Amino acid sequence: MWLPTPIYERIPQFWFLLGLLFFATGLYLGFEYVQSFYYLGLGVLCCMYGISIFLLRLYHRRGKHTAGHTPVTAEQAPVSAEQAAVSAEPASVPAE
Repeated sequence: MWLPTPIYERIPQFWFLLGLLFFATGLYLGFEYVQSFYYLGLGVLCCMYGISIFLLRLYHRRGKHTAGHTPVTAEQAPVSAEQAAVSAEPASVPAE
């Protein structure tokens, strides 16, 4: 499903605001109601989800989506002792 860019860009803020509203509702109800704990928990989860979306997009847009690791090419890859021994042996040349 495609969303317009202004809506797509505001999704993290929406989740964070929804979390704050749930959290405020839980505090408003007070701790004598069981529902307030559900509201508080849901509020924290929504806030964490909004922050995680924001951070994931931020890291991806800055090019750090590889978590600080650079891709390793075949020449840079570490070689085990068995592979080094096999590659050090001269190749047999067929007799003509």
